[in-house]
Amino acid sequence: MKAPRLFYLILALGCASLLGYGYYLQFVDGLEPCPLCIFQRIAYIGIIIISFIGLIHGPGLTGIRLYSGLLSITSLTGAGIAARQVWLQHLPPGKVPECGPDLEYMMEVFSFAQTLQKVFTGSGECAVVDWTFLGLSIAEWSLLCFLGLACLCFIHTLRGRINNWL
Repeated sequence: MKAPRLFYLILALGCASLLGYGYYLQFVDGLEPCPLCIFQRIAYIGIIIISFIGLIHGPGLTGIRLYSGLLSITSLTGAGIAARQVWLQHLPPGKVPECGPDLEYMMEVFSFAQTLQKVFTGSGECAVVDWTFLGLSIAEWSLLCFLGLACLCFIHTLRGRINNWL
């Protein structure tokens, strides 16, 4: 297996594992995801899809740059969403926004743009920390994972350039 294909396989499996654990927490432990959590899941699914396409394609240097760019954008978007949730979780109790309607209701009633605006302006449910590991919430772990993925994509691009120079 060529190195780029192995890289994309590892990314896809890593993100699938993260999603799998999120679904475990939801369906086995009963932790309901907030709207920001759902958008983070969408970012992980985007990374899986792009990685899977890269796995099938087995790109050369130009393809590695393209896929790494797409993966970096998706990872940094997910990091931005996770950072917003971390910020909400660290607000003082009196500054946390009121809980709004759930995402399903907003998608039915509001336009997509209005729904995004309402989700990203915050909701009290997104500030709740129901689970921690080593002192970090799910949103904090997700932020670290997204940033790590973006760094890996950058390194992968550099590695492709270095190998091309040799």
